[in-house]
Amino acid sequence: MDFYSTQIRDLVEQLSHLPGIGAKSAQRLAFHILNMPEEQVAGLSGAMLSARKNVRYCRDCCTYTDGELCPICANPKRNHRQIMVVENSRDMAAYEKTGRYDGVYHVLHGAISPMAGVGPQDIRLSELMVRLQNDVDEVIVATNKNLEGDTTATYISKLIKPLGIRVSRIASGVPAGGDLEYIDEVTLYRAFEGRTDM
Repeated sequence: MDFYSTQIRDLVEQLSHLPGIGAKSAQRLAFHILNMPEEQVAGLSGAMLSARKNVRYCRDCCTYTDGELCPICANPKRNHRQIMVVENSRDMAAYEKTGRYDGVYHVLHGAISPMAGVGPQDIRLSELMVRLQNDVDEVIVATNKNLEGDTTATYISKLIKPLGIRVSRIASGVPAGGDLEYIDEVTLYRAFEGRTDM
């Protein structure tokens, strides 16, 4: 027996497709949206459509941006000779919150996971290798401390070491199996400071 009309059911169903949103959260969000002023709903839907249409990958680091370069890559005060490799843009944001890293990033948009059918060709490694043709002193591998992150880190190290570029890995202050985006800024900074050569 259906409790909701077709449009409410459709809204709940669409919201439930979002990550971390179950059926109850989707219902709560749907009713919140229905109670919002029409201008706010229009603003929300307009922002989503605009972002989906205009946001793309940064030409250099592959994070999301609405320009050719993201603000970090476009900043001449950043150390472009030091590249921190992260799995996703959320990890990059976590390191930026520490306020202690002045280099640039490279976002892989995933990690190597043979069990999930994700190989090196499925993440943004070729773009990283192109960047390394410029003057780069160090690549800091800051992938998650889990099987996929460690596999990716080892693969990156084997690719880059023959180029004569220093390759380091964040220290183990990051708990095994932990996602970087959920770790506090102090722990992330200590992991960065304690990085070791690979």
